[in-house]
Amino acid sequence: MKTSDGVQAPRAGELRVERYFTRPDVDPFAEVDWEIRDARIGYGDKVAFEQKAVEFPKVWSQNATNIVAQKYFRGPMASPRRERSVKDMINRVVGWYVGRGASDGYVAGEAEETFRAELTHLLLMQKMAFNSPVWFNVGLVDPPRVSACFILDVEDDMHSILNWYVEEGLIFKAGSG
Repeated sequence: MKTSDGVQAPRAGELRVERYFTRPDVDPFAEVDWEIRDARIGYGDKVAFEQKAVEFPKVWSQNATNIVAQKYFRGPMASPRRERSVKDMINRVVGWYVGRGASDGYVAGEAEETFRAELTHLLLMQKMAFNSPVWFNVGLVDPPRVSACFILDVEDDMHSILNWYVEEGLIFKAGSG
């Protein structure tokens, strides 16, 4: 069934996703110029983090490069599994959200591709960003922990207080706090 504006109406439970920033058949990654650069955090000769030959949009600052490569690229350093490009990182996160949206019946067909393209554009052009736990966990563990803050209940007894520390530790371990 089509709506009055000629757009295919979503089925019950599906979201209607329209293009705003992207065009059909145009990869958002092809819309920007890319360069290979090194990410380095340190002072003088002291290096706290370094990853050479990472791929970033030319318009992203060196500071953004350093932070994203250190904090949000996943995989062991010096491993072929290590993310080396913003494309890898964005595809990991966007792919998980689009896949989950499709498997849960929220997007299908053209809406699925539109959702992928629009979300990719928003992240790539730095018009939005997810919180750190999303970048740390989405696309790596299932289910991912994506909340940044938790408020835990604690009772006024030793068992509850000590258990609270265990729960807090596990939350911090997963990138939340």
